[in-house]
Amino acid sequence: MSVNQRSNTPSARQGDGTPGEASGLKRIVAAAMVGTVVEWYEFFLYATAASLVFGTFFFPNAGSELDGIIAAFLTYAVGFVARPLGGIVFGQIGDKLGRKHTLQLTIVLVGVATFLMGCLPGFDSIGYWAPALLVILRFIQGFAVGGEWGGAVLLVAEHSPDRSRGFWSSWPQAAVPVGNLLATLVLLGMSWILPQDEFLSWGWRVAFWVSAIIVVIGYYIRTHVSEAPIFLEAREKIESEKAVSYGVLEVVKRYPRGVLGAMGLRFAENILYYIIVSFTIVYLKTVHQYDTSQLLLALLIAHVVHFLVIPQVGRLSDAFGRKPVYLVGVVLGATWAFFAFPMFDTLNPFLIILAVTIGLVFHAFMYAGQPAIMSEMFPTRMRYSGVSLGYQVTSILAGSLAPIIATALLQEYGSWVPVAIYLLIACGITMVAVLTLKETRGASLREVDAEDARRHGLDEPLAGQVER
Repeated sequence: MSVNQRSNTPSARQGDGTPGEASGLKRIVAAAMVGTVVEWYEFFLYATAASLVFGTFFFPNAGSELDGIIAAFLTYAVGFVARPLGGIVFGQIGDKLGRKHTLQLTIVLVGVATFLMGCLPGFDSIGYWAPALLVILRFIQGFAVGGEWGGAVLLVAEHSPDRSRGFWSSWPQAAVPVGNLLATLVLLGMSWILPQDEFLSWGWRVAFWVSAIIVVIGYYIRTHVSEAPIFLEAREKIESEKAVSYGVLEVVKRYPRGVLGAMGLRFAENILYYIIVSFTIVYLKTVHQYDTSQLLLALLIAHVVHFLVIPQVGRLSDAFGRKPVYLVGVVLGATWAFFAFPMFDTLNPFLIILAVTIGLVFHAFMYAGQPAIMSEMFPTRMRYSGVSLGYQVTSILAGSLAPIIATALLQEYGSWVPVAIYLLIACGITMVAVLTLKETRGASLREVDAEDARRHGLDEPLAGQVER
């Protein structure tokens, strides 16, 4: 049987849409989502706590309230610095040993780090050891999250039919606002129940401790998922022919354009998101002394809408193409700050909620299609490394710095306009990246493997090596 014939057999196709297969795919989606909810609950919990609590609890000697918040955001940024390292390490492990076992390890690591954050004494108790221990735990948390995203989205993308990969692989993305929603909900509940002094002294810890329960549930569910056939075939190819390479060094060597393209896609999306969910809290709290509970409520409503919109945008990327949908998000995202901050300045609760919600809807047009686009850029033997590297490295330059840069701009100029210009420039960079990409809607991952084999002198396509 020829390579092309083999890749077209029913057993080799990337999903045929039968009821049994759809049911199995839903289980895979659920398993990917629940772990992602856990890990991003814990990651975003830190972001909200950094805005509301950590500035005074761990950095009380800062010169001003904004200085303390900037210091807290710098520890927040440590998690982003660690994420590419986690993406490299776990990408290598995931490409060799599998997506499932890697995801089990990452969920345990991030859970332990987050629980211990809730146990840390403050600066008044142990001095500089407090922020030092916070930084160490934040690094471990970011390291684990760096390996989480690639594994979760690939677990779904590699099981998905070619014609609907955008929709199915967007569900792990939708789990991110669910995690953020839970983090916001827990902090909101504690801020309502407790007086502010008690919330700031110990109430915030409860949200970190709750993560232990969620981790156990997520770990259990992830023990019941299976690897995608296309990955098992690629792994057997690698094991049978030692000359076949995989992992981070190989993807940088063979697919540098893919890595740079993924980074360009991620740049504006990541900046937009963290300005919305982190910096808006700083802006309203410091400029207008807006009520903390009201801020958290606005984010809670916006996260619900974000969750509902993401899969529908994923469906649009299957219907109209990855690039047109992404470009809509880039253009809309470039406009958001110019009307959102005037809406914030009204201090009207409805307009504040509306501005945050619109921002996350704009964000969804970029965010939903990323798993499908990035998985279609790389062959199976190095896909985990490729998507993790492109996705996580950008977080250092984008998401980690966005709240810091925005807060510094606000402190320097006393205006939101420089922040809006900063976001506009970021969207311009991502627009260039999108325009230079190849449209991959409906692409076969097996054909991606076959093309990789032809380009790099492999004996035959990775996915066609094993008969099923």
